[in-house]
Amino acid sequence: MSHPDLFGDAPADDAAEAQKNVSTEAALQTPAQQAARLRALLHHHAHCYYTLDAPEIPDAEYDRLFRELQALESAHPELLTPDSPTRRVGGRVLDSFPTVTHRVPMLSIRTETDNEATGAEAFDARIRKELGLLETDPPVVYVAELKFDGLAMSLRYENGVLVQAATRGDGETGEEVTGNIRTIGQIPLRLPQDAPAVLEVRGEVYMRRYDFEALNARQRDRIAAGIKGEKTFVNPRNAAAGAVRQLDSSIAAERPLSFFAYGLGDMTPAADGGPQWTSHYEMLQQLKAWGFPVAEQTSCVNGAAGLVAFHQRMAAERDALPYDIDGVVYKVNALALQARLGFVTREPRWAVAHKYPAQEEMTTVLAIDVQVGRTGKLTPVAKLAPVFVGGVTVTNATLHNELEARRKDVRVGDTVIVRRAGDVIPEVVSVVLERRPADAAQFTMTEHCPVCGSLAEREEGEADHRCTGGLFCSAQRKQAIWHFAHRRAMDIEGLGDKLVDQLVDSGQVKTLADLYHLEQSTLSVMDRMAEKSAVNLLEALEKSKNTTLGRFLFALGIRHVGEATAKELARHFGQLEAIMVASEEALLQVADVGPVVAHSIRSFFDQVHNREVVQALRDAGLSWAEGDALAPTEMPLAGVTVVLTGTLQSMGRDEAKEKLEALGAKVAGSVSKKTHYVVAGAEAGSKLDKARELGVPVLDDEGLAVLLAGLKP
Repeated sequence: MSHPDLFGDAPADDAAEAQKNVSTEAALQTPAQQAARLRALLHHHAHCYYTLDAPEIPDAEYDRLFRELQALESAHPELLTPDSPTRRVGGRVLDSFPTVTHRVPMLSIRTETDNEATGAEAFDARIRKELGLLETDPPVVYVAELKFDGLAMSLRYENGVLVQAATRGDGETGEEVTGNIRTIGQIPLRLPQDAPAVLEVRGEVYMRRYDFEALNARQRDRIAAGIKGEKTFVNPRNAAAGAVRQLDSSIAAERPLSFFAYGLGDMTPAADGGPQWTSHYEMLQQLKAWGFPVAEQTSCVNGAAGLVAFHQRMAAERDALPYDIDGVVYKVNALALQARLGFVTREPRWAVAHKYPAQEEMTTVLAIDVQVGRTGKLTPVAKLAPVFVGGVTVTNATLHNELEARRKDVRVGDTVIVRRAGDVIPEVVSVVLERRPADAAQFTMTEHCPVCGSLAEREEGEADHRCTGGLFCSAQRKQAIWHFAHRRAMDIEGLGDKLVDQLVDSGQVKTLADLYHLEQSTLSVMDRMAEKSAVNLLEALEKSKNTTLGRFLFALGIRHVGEATAKELARHFGQLEAIMVASEEALLQVADVGPVVAHSIRSFFDQVHNREVVQALRDAGLSWAEGDALAPTEMPLAGVTVVLTGTLQSMGRDEAKEKLEALGAKVAGSVSKKTHYVVAGAEAGSKLDKARELGVPVLDDEGLAVLLAGLKP
């Protein structure tokens, strides 16, 4: 894309051509001409990168041009200009910020206290009343914008060059922060030639959520490294405000700030050659054309219905935005109507901020409880003094795990900031340390499950503690039953999620063994369970009693023990009792069993109640063939890796897999150089292509039959 003469002093050729001929031109130009050319190129590419989001050159090439300009300005200090891109990296350290008197006050906008759709309707009704409009008159046209959660800023340009940036302050007087604002890549340092001689652009400095998280990650690294004076930031707004108010602009340059434009202050009047806009939206589009970022969600809408729709749409999209907003803003679009409406107590009648319910509030931690999840995960939860945040009353906030609770150092009695975004579980953002009680004790995770009393363990390399109660823990009961009934476990057809919920909630099933004592009369009265369904389930339960040791082990739901590992354990030990008493060292001799899995198996069977559940299942009639342990090398297909793909004619793939594994083969899900055979049925896809590419032997149903006979084709 070509942008000729974008920045006034650019050469007649477009930027790309100028860049291509940089060496030739440099040899023919004076240092001043070279500096002007480099500034124009860098301004152009910054505009493409930050505003258009369409970079034309790689970062490395931009950096090369930047260094070239730096070297030129270093050799010729008189060439350094206020709009030079090199000014973005920070200048001298200030003792304090100079004050700035705003030529046009930075007025605040009235806030609509009604957070619902009726708040938008009330604003439209007031506007129509002030304008004397009848019900039969057409709807008022508004500009609907986002209300950014950042820091208001005024940017003053004279003759197209950024000469001053100032905070809102008290509206009349603010602080000059030009050096820090120059470090923001989205803010143009120089405007095109058609910009007015004087232009003050009003907008918001903010920090994107991703940039905020990255900044806090760097801060935590600095704190961990023992660097004094470093801290993490509570939220993106505080981080942005802190960056803008850095007396050392080189520090501000390290903080990833962004900017959106939404209004004007002082400007060359139309009578003196300034712009002659008729609407607010027209003005915003011109600012965008001059290189200022304008939020893409900004829209023209008609009447109350349009305002309500915008408010609701942004509420739905709010959590997905890459930055924080705390509401939306409505402005009458026609500048002539704005003039008619005027101001009241220094607030414009023609605009209003319509906020959403707060997503962060302060409250007090009353207690810290530990909750047990369906998989045994222990989660510390802060019990809070009720606080209205994000549209609901919050009384609980997750602390995630012990490590996170300690990192944030949340204690009972603390005053904390709580955040709730959309449907996300509320969480504690930070502690207000100056309000901490003197006797507040540090949180320590319980050593035992608060539900069943089993040992609570945190495996090496993991953040979460887990209850080792497994089958015994009532908090994990539903999850344990769902897993037990899985098709690849006990294969109890008809025992779905809804029925499990009813059986557990009604107290009919407290342990896995209770499943085998269910009666038809009990099942028939359950929701969605007719007499035939009850009979079918009882038959499925009876059928499941005849199983294999591998399936039974997998059905127990031992953490880290998947289907393949369960089968390896069954092959290696041959008998359940041998597995239950095996030491971690003995378990490590099993293929695919490492230290974590061995420890998990040992911990499971060390719990008396788990052994009791296993015995109760055996007493209920569950059985399987047991025998002496069979060494892997004695099995006919030991060491052979097979991949199944497509539809087999002789049997289903699950059956083929089970038979191959019974002969010692490993059935893998993907083809690699280590694959010995690929068994391909009808409509085999990419796995067959991969096998041919790697030269792996491909077998059909007849070849599979040879394998299942214990022979190698």
